Amino acid sequence: MVKAACTQRNAVARVETFRYALPYLELNFFNRGPMTKNPGRFAGFLYVLMSIPGFFALVYVPSKLIVHGDATATAGNITAHEMLFRLGIACNLISQVGFIFVALALYELLKGVNQRQAALMLILIFVAIPIALLNELNAVAALLMIRGRDFLAVVDKPQRDALAMLFLNVRAYGFDIAGIFWGLWLFPLGWLVYRSGFIPRVLGVLLMLNTVTFPANTFTSLLAPQYEHVVSRWLMPFGFGELALMFWLLIMGAWPKHPTHNAH
Repeated sequence: MVKAACTQRNAVARVETFRYALPYLELNFFNRGPMTKNPGRFAGFLYVLMSIPGFFALVYVPSKLIVHGDATATAGNITAHEMLFRLGIACNLISQVGFIFVALALYELLKGVNQRQAALMLILIFVAIPIALLNELNAVAALLMIRGRDFLAVVDKPQRDALAMLFLNVRAYGFDIAGIFWGLWLFPLGWLVYRSGFIPRVLGVLLMLNTVTFPANTFTSLLAPQYEHVVSRWLMPFGFGELALMFWLLIMGAWPKHPTHNAH
């Protein structure tokens, strides 16, 4: 399940960036105005906050429970730590729903730059979120298979374990599909940041470069899965634009510009 590993690497990178940002956070956080009066900082705070349950669901839980290629061991781990698996599902749902408010906060921050591009940004991310939410049904189906209660009791345990692993694999592909839009939304976001005048332009460039990573990984996993780990490794240097924006906003903050005639 290289696809899951790629998702895990992205989330791990977010945690590492947070660790290195802490000294700068201590120096800059309290001298840029209260968070409620700083729209950029508020958006960055929401961004980081919603990344925490996402990391737990997409990195920590799979690393503890899923044994790639071994349905029996995976089913045994989920049976022994069922609450952890359930918490992973719940945390991913919280993260996805919470990202609606992250996107709205970014829209309020950047709509004065160009309202049409800001609306396109919202549309793209609002396509990704329901895909990711519905995709969690595959995790629920895997859990039902492993528990094997009620009418599933007539199915042999090895068959149920294999079906549960199938649902977990389908779930990984579901995240790949959502990843197309998770990548595409970064382009209008990057363009808005580049044109904003109140956020460093280099962050906009990094975001637009970041756009290619998610769709490239998705289509590689579908068309040439044997090369997915190679493509993911080569694209990794382009995957830090989102992280850079997140922590810039949290640490430095930003104030939106007033809409102009060109913003429409």
